[in-house]
Amino acid sequence: MREFARMGYRSVVITSDSNQLVEVPKLEQPYLFQEVDSIHLYWVRTLKYTVAKSLRRVLSWLDFEWRLWRLPKDNMPVPDVIIVSSLSLLTILNGLALRRRYRCRMVLEIRDIWPLTLTEEGGFARWNPLVLALGFIEKLGYRYADVLVGTMPNLSEHITAVMGRTMTAHCIPMGLDDVAVAGAKELSADYVEKYIPRDKFIVAHVGTIGITNALDTLFDCVGSMKEDSRIHFLIVGDGDLRAHYQRKYTHLSNLTFAPRVPKEMVQSVLSHCDLLYFSVHVSTVWKFGQSLNKVIDYMLAGKPVLASYTGYPSMINEADCGSYVPAGDINALRQEVQRYAAMSTSQRETIGRRGREWILVNRHYETLAQSYLAILFDEATPKVPK
Repeated sequence: MREFARMGYRSVVITSDSNQLVEVPKLEQPYLFQEVDSIHLYWVRTLKYTVAKSLRRVLSWLDFEWRLWRLPKDNMPVPDVIIVSSLSLLTILNGLALRRRYRCRMVLEIRDIWPLTLTEEGGFARWNPLVLALGFIEKLGYRYADVLVGTMPNLSEHITAVMGRTMTAHCIPMGLDDVAVAGAKELSADYVEKYIPRDKFIVAHVGTIGITNALDTLFDCVGSMKEDSRIHFLIVGDGDLRAHYQRKYTHLSNLTFAPRVPKEMVQSVLSHCDLLYFSVHVSTVWKFGQSLNKVIDYMLAGKPVLASYTGYPSMINEADCGSYVPAGDINALRQEVQRYAAMSTSQRETIGRRGREWILVNRHYETLAQSYLAILFDEATPKVPK
């Protein structure tokens, strides 16, 4: 939306203040308007939650939709197009209502495939009332949206399976934040001295430490390599499971937990590492691809990327900047870590450089915005449900 504004389009964002990924203002009233980077930004005060897998999170979704419905709209610009960006899927209902009010186009953008994620990774049964309700809303969105967009490259296959007929989704993946390129800041010398060992081959996971990050495979690998004094594993970040993992693996001398750092310092952390790691659960969700911010950060750092990932390949294979091993396969992960550790520094630098060059060319938000605009202002007639 910032790129749209830079190109001269009036961009309006309506979002919740129940957001753990950005700094949000303190709302004394139900709604707060700000103008940020030429974007008209409407904050909606919403019920807060701390645990991702909780009833309170669902209640927060409902609270947001109710307050969005009641948001005073008389002074808002009349939209040419509305983008409903999941999660939460519930916003599809408000999106359809707003499209009917303004007789404009509605784009449904899928960033997380729900309710599939609930059944595949959240432990919910297919017949759970929440799953059934979200499944109904998902189909409603696919049926009535004028355009379908996904951050993952193979979303069309999922939508076709859900709807029982061939349907197409455009891929507009997550992009490269200018802050990560131009606004990077160095770590303090104290942080480096305390948490990043010298003269070691550093394998790092940087980001959230939660149930969806599937880090058990990595920790099992760390335990199996505890006698290899050359290689050290670094976990940087925070999350629901951090304290649990710290207690469970405190005996491992080849493992360090470091505190979360601000976004602008992530690249500095990565610069001290040799191999960057991410993992996923064995899940149908990944059959449709990924576009993770973590992978973008990793590739920008110019380091090789190793993924415990079973799914539709993208980014890493396109740039030839790393490798995949089957999700959950500890032996394969250990062998691949050892393979990278045995490489020369120049070999690893060549692999990492390919990733950085690819991400700078293919994932800049200006490039993605131009592709998105071509989708948003297609001349197709809106399908306004009666």
